[in-house]
Amino acid sequence: MATAPQKVPMSPHEPNKYINYQRIEDNLGVVRKRLNRPLTLSEKILYGHLDNAAEQDIQRGVSYLQLRPDRVVCQDATAQMALLQFMSAGIPDVAVPSSVHCDHLILGENGAASDLARAKDINKEVYDFLATTCAKYNLGFWGPGSGIIHQIVIENYAFPGALMIGTDSHTPNAGGLGAAAVGVGGADAVDVMAGIPWELKCPKAIGVKLTGRLGGWTSPKDIILEVAGILTVKGGTGAIVEYFGSGVDTVSATGMGTICNMGAEIGATTSVFPFTQSMHRYLVATGRPEIAEASKQFAHNLRADEGAKYDEIVEVNLSELEPRINGPFTPDLMTPLKKFKDTAKEKDWPQDVSACLIGSCTNSSYEDMTRAASLAKEAMEAGLKVKSDFIVTPGSEQIRATTERDGLLEIFRAAGGNILANACGPCIGQWARHDVKHGERNTILTSYNRNFTGRNDGNPATHGFVASPEVVTAMAFGGSTNFNPITDTLTTPSGKPFKFTPPNGVELPERGFDAGENTYQAPPADRASISVQVSPDSQRLQLLQPFKAWDGKDIENVPILIKVKGKCTTDHISMAGPWLKYRGHLDNISNNMLIGATNSENGKANSVRNQVTNEFDTVPGTARFYKAEGIPWIVIGDENYGEGSSREHAAMSVRFLGGAAVIVKSFARIHETNLKKQGLLPLTFHNPKDYDRISPEDKVSIVGLKTLTPGKPLTLRVNKPTGEQIDITVDHTFNENQITWFHAGSALNYIAGSNK
Repeated sequence: MATAPQKVPMSPHEPNKYINYQRIEDNLGVVRKRLNRPLTLSEKILYGHLDNAAEQDIQRGVSYLQLRPDRVVCQDATAQMALLQFMSAGIPDVAVPSSVHCDHLILGENGAASDLARAKDINKEVYDFLATTCAKYNLGFWGPGSGIIHQIVIENYAFPGALMIGTDSHTPNAGGLGAAAVGVGGADAVDVMAGIPWELKCPKAIGVKLTGRLGGWTSPKDIILEVAGILTVKGGTGAIVEYFGSGVDTVSATGMGTICNMGAEIGATTSVFPFTQSMHRYLVATGRPEIAEASKQFAHNLRADEGAKYDEIVEVNLSELEPRINGPFTPDLMTPLKKFKDTAKEKDWPQDVSACLIGSCTNSSYEDMTRAASLAKEAMEAGLKVKSDFIVTPGSEQIRATTERDGLLEIFRAAGGNILANACGPCIGQWARHDVKHGERNTILTSYNRNFTGRNDGNPATHGFVASPEVVTAMAFGGSTNFNPITDTLTTPSGKPFKFTPPNGVELPERGFDAGENTYQAPPADRASISVQVSPDSQRLQLLQPFKAWDGKDIENVPILIKVKGKCTTDHISMAGPWLKYRGHLDNISNNMLIGATNSENGKANSVRNQVTNEFDTVPGTARFYKAEGIPWIVIGDENYGEGSSREHAAMSVRFLGGAAVIVKSFARIHETNLKKQGLLPLTFHNPKDYDRISPEDKVSIVGLKTLTPGKPLTLRVNKPTGEQIDITVDHTFNENQITWFHAGSALNYIAGSNK
C-alpha cells in the first residue's frame, strides 16, 4: 500500500488526534481491487472510511454502508437530546473527537450585546448542562457568542477528505473544505460517539459540472440557487452532489461552503468539492498549514478518478450564470433577478421589502461581507440610506472581530444596519420582529438557506426570498421588489440618479483573521470528579425514560391521528422559534408536535378529530388522549415528508405521544432514519395514489410485523366506518440491523442493552 501523510493533527484544539489519511489509502486499495472501476470523490471519502472494506457490500442506492466518521459536531438545540441519550447509554466518554456549539438559543431583537446577555441569562440552565456534560464526557464546548456551528467547523475542524456527521441539516457546509459532512439526528450522533459504526445507505452520485468563471454580480450563492431550481427540494434525495469541472478552481473555499450548505435544500445526503488551491489558502489563513500541505500531498485521493461515472450530471456555465432570487415559501422556486420584478407583479407578491437580512452560516464569510460592504459604502457615499430594515448576522466571533477591525461592520451600521449576535438568529426563527403584525403580508429577502412558511419570523404571511448577500444588500436600499440593482437607478437626496456598480470583495483578509474573544472550553484532563445534574422540576431539561419494546404483535385497528395534506417539513412537525427552549425536555417539546401540519379533513392546522369523542382538539391534545387510553395511532403524509432540519424531536415526539407508524408517499432521508431510530415504522405507499384511498376517520391495521424482513412489504388494512375493508401494500427500507431497533423499542434501547 502507498504511504499517506502521517501525524498531522486534526485541529489546533486537538493536537493529539491525527488525520488518518492512511486508512483512506488502505481502504481504497481494497475497494479498487473489488470494484475495478474509477471512483467519484464522494465514493473515495465514504469507502475510505468503511469499517470493513474487504467485506462491505457496495452498491449505490442499495447497500447500507458501515462507516467510521472522523468527527461528530452538535449544535446546542439538538445537543441537549443527543447528550441525554448518550448519558442513558452508560458510556464513560466519546469514542471520536466531538464538540457542541451554542448558536441556536439566542433571540435576535435589539443587537448583539443585549441579545447575547439575555440569552446567557435565560438559557443558563441549558448552557451549564451542556458545558458540564461536555467536560464530563470529553467533548469540546463552544459557548454562546462563539458563532454558528458550521462557520466554526469550517474555521477549525473541517479538512479535505474528512467524514463528519453533525446534528444539523446544514452540516454539509464543511464540503467547502472537501469534507463529506452529513446532517443526522441525535441518535446517529450517539452511535458514533459510542464507538458504533455509523450506518448510511450507499448514496448515488450526482455530478455538477462547473465551467467558466463567476463575474460581476454573480456569486457562489447563485450556483446553488440555480441547482436548486433544476433539481428541486427532493432531487438530491439519496445522493451526494459532487462538483467538478474547470469552474471549480475559480470559486473560493468559503464560496464552496455556501454551495454545499444549501445542498440540504435539495435533499442531498451531502455535497462536496475536490481539493483546490483556494482550500489550501483558507487552511493556511485559519492557522492549519500542516493540514494544507498534507492535503496537497494526498490530492490524488481528494478528487474524482478520470472516467468516474455519475448517476446524473447537471452542467452550469458560470460565465453565463446571472443572479437568482428563490422563493417564496420554498427554496427551489427559482426566478432570475432580471425577471423578478415582473414575476412579483404577476404573482401579487407584496411589493415593499420590509426587511433584508445578510449573514448566517450560509453567507457570512469575509468575502461575502466585503462584497456586501462595497455596495453599502457606495450607496452611502451617494447619500443613500437603507429603506428596509437591514440586519447583519456574523457567522462567528472570528468573522465578527475581523470585520469589525477592518471597518466593514461600521459601514453596515452607518447605512442603518443592526448587527446581531454571532448566532443563527432569524435564519431559524429566533427573531423578535416588531415591524409587522402576525398575519400581515410582507416580503423579506435573506442570504440564508431556507424559507419555508413562517420559518424566519413565525408569520405564515411573510414571503421569504433567498438571494446572495450582495443582492440582498442592494435591495435594502431599493426597498421594493420593483427594483433591479443591476439595471435600475435610485434617486439620491440631491436629486441625482444613482446606479450600483458591481460588487467587489476580498477572498481573505490581508492582515489575517482576528480570533476575537476566546469562548472555547476544552475538556479537562481529570473528568472523574465532574457530575451532571438535571433537576426533576426543570422545564428545560428532562432525563429520558426508555421507550417500550415491540410487543411482538401486529398493529390492530388504530386511529389516524392526522392525514397531512401537502408540504410537511420538520418545521411543521416540530417547530423551532419559541419552542427551542424545550429541546432538552421531551414532554414539553411534544406539545408542538405536528401543530403546523395541514389536516386534510378540514384544511386547518392543529385541529384534528378525536375518533373516540368525535370532537376536534389540537394534534398534541388528541395524541395525549389516545396515549392515556392506551390507543396507538398513526400519521398519514404526503410527498417528501420530513424535509428540512435534522431535528429528531420530530420523530421522538411522535413516539413519546404514542405514535406507532408514519405512512407517506415519500420521506426525506434524515427524518426517515430518525423515525427508525425511535422504534417507529416509517412506511411508504407502494402506489402513491393509495394516499387518496384513506380518509382521516378510517382505522387501520399494519399486518406482517411478525415476519418483518428487509425488502418484504407490509399490508396496511384500512377499515372504513361503513364496514368496508381495503388492503394496501406499503413498503419499508429497514435492513436487518434496523429491525433490531424496532424490536428493542429504539436504537438507544438496543445500544444500552448491548452495553450491559
